[in-house]
Amino acid sequence: MTPDIDSEDFEETDGETLIVSLDEAARRLRLDKALAEAAPTLSRARIQALLDTGAVSFADVPVTAKSKPLPGDYAIAIPPVAPADPQAEAIPLTVLFEDADLIVIDKPAGMAAHPAPGNQTGTLVNALLHHCGASLSGIGGVARPGIVHRLDKDTSGVMVAAKSDRAHAGLSALFARHDIERTYIALTRGAPSPARGRIETRIGRSSSDRKKMAVLKSGGREAITDYVVQRVFGASAKPGGAPMAARVACTLHTGRTHQIRVHLASKGAPILGDPTYGSGSPATPVRAAIAEAGLARQALHAAVLGFVHPVTGESLRFETDLPPDMKNLDELLVSLD
Repeated sequence: MTPDIDSEDFEETDGETLIVSLDEAARRLRLDKALAEAAPTLSRARIQALLDTGAVSFADVPVTAKSKPLPGDYAIAIPPVAPADPQAEAIPLTVLFEDADLIVIDKPAGMAAHPAPGNQTGTLVNALLHHCGASLSGIGGVARPGIVHRLDKDTSGVMVAAKSDRAHAGLSALFARHDIERTYIALTRGAPSPARGRIETRIGRSSSDRKKMAVLKSGGREAITDYVVQRVFGASAKPGGAPMAARVACTLHTGRTHQIRVHLASKGAPILGDPTYGSGSPATPVRAAIAEAGLARQALHAAVLGFVHPVTGESLRFETDLPPDMKNLDELLVSLD
């Protein structure tokens, strides 16, 4: 079992252009859904990815997921299938701990956990294959050996990977039972209220945008986050004393996709720099601080990871400082007070 990892299985045609015909009935559907129904060899998720890369055209003009379906022929350019096995790459890693069974690293922002369509190289898996060689656990499958949990590509922080199958099984069991200490630091627009609390909801795919997660009234999966506002910034500069930004520590009790990002946004305090859930614009001084700090991603860092070693029984706990972009932003936000 590999919790917290979403995967899609794609059936692909090798380097061909597929012609898909839509009729009048397609007008009432989203384009990706209409094409998926007309092309059963391609999943809807695969079609969405192809739309995003400009590989789908109508009358020789590229279309997007937001284009309205029209009757006629759509050309879908299917790229050649990438190699099934990820390749080892000599990518430097910040190793916090390593033994024969597992490795703990401080993942930088911008590195995906494992290969995925459109992102086949430069991932943690590629780096681990070079660093660990044949010792990396294969339970996770050829696409992500050793991976038992993940951080979003643009979230930095502590991750553990399995080097042996027994460690993989043991770590997966710990994550499945939520018997892992995980604390994240987020810099947010405004601040959640009250200053300390528990967010307990159900999270699942958004009905309006399948690429996003959302808090659901029914369905989805249980998601629990405890949070503490560590500091507010710029409160004295706003009418009524409402803060412009905050530093928030979030402790996960479940591990749903985008959980912290969705939960903080649901509290009216989205993470600064979040391109998906950061609705609304920060105050002008906060925007200036973001630009000066060079933050180009969501300001979220997995600061603490603690667990019992699944093989030796040793209690392990790792804590890392904020990376430079978030540290710089934090210091600049202090000056708003």
